[in-house]
Amino acid sequence: MGIRELNPALENVLNAQLDRIALEENLEKDVILSGIDAGTIVALGNPRHPNLTAIIVGQPARVKINANLGTSPLQSCLQTELEKIKAALDAKTDTIMDLSTSGDLDEIRVNMLKACPLPVGTVPIYSVAKALADENRDIASMTADELLAEIEKQCKQGVDFITVHCGLTKRGAMFGTKRDRVLGIVSRGGSMLTRWMIENNRENPLLENFDRLLDICRPYNVTLSLGDGLRPGACADAGDAAQWEEVINLGELALHGLKHGVQCMIEGPGHMALNLVEGQITAIKRLTHNAPLYVLGPLVCDSTPGYDHIAGAIGGAIGVTAGVDFLCYLTPAEHLTLPNADDVKAGVMASRVAAHAGEVALGKKTALVREADMNKARRNLDWEGMTKSAIDPDEVTRRRESHKQEEVCAMCGKFCSVKMLRDIGK
Repeated sequence: MGIRELNPALENVLNAQLDRIALEENLEKDVILSGIDAGTIVALGNPRHPNLTAIIVGQPARVKINANLGTSPLQSCLQTELEKIKAALDAKTDTIMDLSTSGDLDEIRVNMLKACPLPVGTVPIYSVAKALADENRDIASMTADELLAEIEKQCKQGVDFITVHCGLTKRGAMFGTKRDRVLGIVSRGGSMLTRWMIENNRENPLLENFDRLLDICRPYNVTLSLGDGLRPGACADAGDAAQWEEVINLGELALHGLKHGVQCMIEGPGHMALNLVEGQITAIKRLTHNAPLYVLGPLVCDSTPGYDHIAGAIGGAIGVTAGVDFLCYLTPAEHLTLPNADDVKAGVMASRVAAHAGEVALGKKTALVREADMNKARRNLDWEGMTKSAIDPDEVTRRRESHKQEEVCAMCGKFCSVKMLRDIGK
């Protein structure tokens, strides 16, 4: 049996939304369905998500963008997070992830699901860790049943995809904590599970209970975003044994999930030097059987706090040309604080620029059409056309406001090169 026969919730989502998705993606429905059956495309959508607008991730679909939101122990306000959702939606994100670790997490999550019709992801172990901390318990005291119960609750609430660090093994954790790793383990979920394994001298409970996890997620078509708990947190750590040990495991788990009716995508690396991006992405795609690849950045340098959205966009653009399907944004607040609404917009737009640049390089039709339309409008000094073709039309309008009555831009004025040559002989 194929994944759609094994997963009636997925089939229900496709029956309701495939026509719209195919039209938006400019793809034949058979192409989408073949990709889903092969595990190279996932359809994100839990039928329990209110007013759901499902999307697909994976080639040859358009590259998608995710915006991370959520509270922390230092900043926790539901209304602020809802404002950030609006900023992300206005900037045309494709998904959001709730990474909250403070406050009433159920209230925050349910309200985010109501406010965002697009797919919403979570990292369930964060909620378990918060509940344990409230009881003055260490993460090492967590039981597999507690973690799986939290996952099931979130599935029932309507969450569409979850990050689960199932590929992190005791062996990988030992690699990740070796002293020659510059930044050790920077994934919060990865560090929590590593502490659990070391303190209990046991294997990863998500790996030991992977079939139980599949049984929980299948009835809700919750996609597993197989987390990169051992991703490099510094460029110096890129490509080490810890990273590749986990990648190999993720590829095998993705195949197992597909055979048992649960969609899986792969989370990719964080920091790596510019010259490593293409090779790493190509290798990850091969080792994970071309499952959709969801990448944070990658950041191509480590010393850019305040500008990590730019460092990430540079890596993201190269990554897209090599096979990345899904870009997780970085904002100017990365490594410093929680993003505000302006940071959220800046992060989404930086990732959208990266995705578009990559798709132009790949020769994707929709990207090339946008480029051609912009060039035609510029040649004709057609500001309405330029605005329509821009990735951020509102920004064009804002920048033009003080001189919108002029045919030329305020940089060149009467020395506009286009107008100067167009008016030869007049």
